[in-house]
Amino acid sequence: MSAVHAAGDADFRGPLDFSRAATAVLDADDTVVGWSPAAERLLGYLPQEVLGRPVGTILADRADGSRTAAVLPGAGLPATGRVRRQVLRMRHRDGRVVRVATAVLPLSPAGTGPARLLAVADAEETEQWEALQSMLRGLATQSPVGLAIYDTDLRVVWTNAALYSEMGTTQYAGLGPDEMVADGEILSERYPPTLEETMRQVIATGEPVIQLHYRGRPPVDPERDHVWSCSYYWLRDATGASLGVCEETMDVTDRYLAQQRLDLLVRAGGQVGTTLDMTRTAQELSEVTVPQFADEVTVDLLEAVLEGDQPTWGIAPAGDVIRVWGPGGGATTAERPAAPRRIDYPPDSPQARSLSSGRSVQERPIHTEGADGQPQPRARLVVPLRAEGATLGVVTFAWDRRRDPFDAGELAVADELVARTAVSIDNARRYTREHTAALMLQHSLLPQNLPELSGVELAHRYLPADNKAGVGGDWFDVIALSGTRVGLVVGDVVGHGLRAAATMGRLRTSVRALARLDFAPDELLARLDDLVNQAANEGAVPVDGQTMPYDEALGVTCLYAVYDPVSGLCRMARAGHPPPAVVDPAAGSVTFPDLPAGPPLGLGGLPFETAEMKLPEGSLLALFTDGLVQSRDRDLADQLDGLRSVLTEHRRPLGELCDRTVETLLPGSVDDDVALLLVRTHMLGRHQVAVWDLTSDPEAVGFARAVATKKVGEWGLEALSFTTELVVSELVTNAIRHAPSGPIQLRLIRVRTLICEVSDSGHTSPHLRHARSDDEGGRGLFLVAQMTQQWGTRYTSTGKTIWAEQPLVPEGGADEF
Repeated sequence: MSAVHAAGDADFRGPLDFSRAATAVLDADDTVVGWSPAAERLLGYLPQEVLGRPVGTILADRADGSRTAAVLPGAGLPATGRVRRQVLRMRHRDGRVVRVATAVLPLSPAGTGPARLLAVADAEETEQWEALQSMLRGLATQSPVGLAIYDTDLRVVWTNAALYSEMGTTQYAGLGPDEMVADGEILSERYPPTLEETMRQVIATGEPVIQLHYRGRPPVDPERDHVWSCSYYWLRDATGASLGVCEETMDVTDRYLAQQRLDLLVRAGGQVGTTLDMTRTAQELSEVTVPQFADEVTVDLLEAVLEGDQPTWGIAPAGDVIRVWGPGGGATTAERPAAPRRIDYPPDSPQARSLSSGRSVQERPIHTEGADGQPQPRARLVVPLRAEGATLGVVTFAWDRRRDPFDAGELAVADELVARTAVSIDNARRYTREHTAALMLQHSLLPQNLPELSGVELAHRYLPADNKAGVGGDWFDVIALSGTRVGLVVGDVVGHGLRAAATMGRLRTSVRALARLDFAPDELLARLDDLVNQAANEGAVPVDGQTMPYDEALGVTCLYAVYDPVSGLCRMARAGHPPPAVVDPAAGSVTFPDLPAGPPLGLGGLPFETAEMKLPEGSLLALFTDGLVQSRDRDLADQLDGLRSVLTEHRRPLGELCDRTVETLLPGSVDDDVALLLVRTHMLGRHQVAVWDLTSDPEAVGFARAVATKKVGEWGLEALSFTTELVVSELVTNAIRHAPSGPIQLRLIRVRTLICEVSDSGHTSPHLRHARSDDEGGRGLFLVAQMTQQWGTRYTSTGKTIWAEQPLVPEGGADEF
């Protein structure tokens, strides 16, 4: 019989049991006097063939039958029931040699009748049975696997020595499976909640349960959790009737903890540091470690680290520590983090000692008041957060109801968790520093205060991106131009970070410089496009063997508009930028004018075009970047409808209108910078502007002086009469001299300054110079520059205009404008 079939066929009495073995009765001379049917089946001899013959005749070792006692010991033994066993070779009736196991039992003293009983069985079957018996004895006395047998009522009826060693007691008879340890808990998934239910499932289905993990506190170690790997299988008798369940257990506490700690580190690698936010990183550490590793986690960071500053190399003092996660600090719950707060640690606290030493500090279990008001032990382990030799803060792990010290595995896991967290926090610190620097740079490059202008009322909002990409390059600007005109700019640089912010500053400066030259919107964008292309070619980089132009400004979109409050005209052009929203002041309707798009800067291909529109008094312009209306999770049409609905309330104060726009269109976080500029237009009244058409006759100079002096007097600005007369005389004289063939126009504008403009059809620009002592002329423009606040020239499609501004000197009251 093979071992594979032993479970179903084995007779546990054993092959040499005299009730089932082949037997022969021998007398004192080893003559066969009895032969059983089993012996006939095993060796093939009929009784009449062996009775009366020496048993040695069938032994392969002694063919002559002599000295049988030497081969088959036992002759002369007293009738004490002692059994002698050995393996022999016997000859079968058909001539082959059969290897058998024998046992000799003395029956009576020699010479008084049958002397011995010889039991014979197949040697291989006997050896297998004896091996099985040895295994069973080993399981009961020597096996490291704990064994318990439960009856059909699932009560313990037998345990082996290993189970006693694991539990420290043998008082298990009559107990149920869930009563053997304290605080028992099934850890494996997809199993019933108790061991008794699991065993009943085994009996009901007949399917064994393998390697179920169970945790509890055995009597031998009541203060510490142990973990066992348990297996269960159904016990039945030969007829198939249920006998109960056998339980095999192995204490795998160390292996289980090692696997759990490894799994913890794997989870930490994937779940800690997913963002560049220090508080979020601390929260992720807590989510990974509680309650799998510790009952509570507290994360305290140095204040300088939170601000993004470079931490001091080496150890750190306990002062200036901010709690970003833990009780009383960065979070009250995982869903609602609270504001970080400063923590003052006493010098002898474990946190202070860890910060000052740069090493982990274990705190012996202390007794704290539990939820039931009873004292309970609480242990803490403080580990410093260190990155590249600098201390960033400390992490405190806490355990409730713990009395035993930390083992080496726990210390190693804590160090590894904190080391990984320190790397993530240091990355977040570096990002915070760069992000703060980029914001500071960007804010410094954006207008700090919009100018107070007569022709427009202004309000703006700027929202930097708050995702991990960081600050971008959106910008807006308002530029005061000559003749009370206003330049309005909004632009969007591709990308984020310091490079985008620096590019934005470069472009904003370029636009302001070009705008001061009074270029038309389309010409300004063309000049700006040339600057971008030139910078791109100067910074060309090799790509696939070819030299490709490169510049951060490539692909930048921009909208430039010029509003004239004297005429009410607004001229604008755009380079790939969204058109503005225009609100009619009378009807309240909102339109998005169909401006020629033009390509983004640096891409070329199409010219830029200027569109012109007349804006009634009180019109509202909304200039914005695409971050206001475009995103991955918001529909463009819906956003434009939302903007239209907000702007219909155009009579509200512009600041309030800006806030309502942002709240409506951007209720949550933004992943791209947003710039919004609202402009309410005003027109100058007739009493603020005076215009005269002049001839090219030199006598027109005197007429111009006279009418200008009179108008200044009417405006109550007699203190400016002399200067105004001088400026008008010089500018009109220059116009007659350098453009004798065309019309000349004189215009005075009274707003926050007194502006004097002379327009002619010439294109020659006057230049300021120092006249030599013997020169008859050349001093007039120098005098104009010295006596006015500022002056300049702008070109138009019909010629040029020379202008000069004087600060107002009001008499007898406030200005009117």
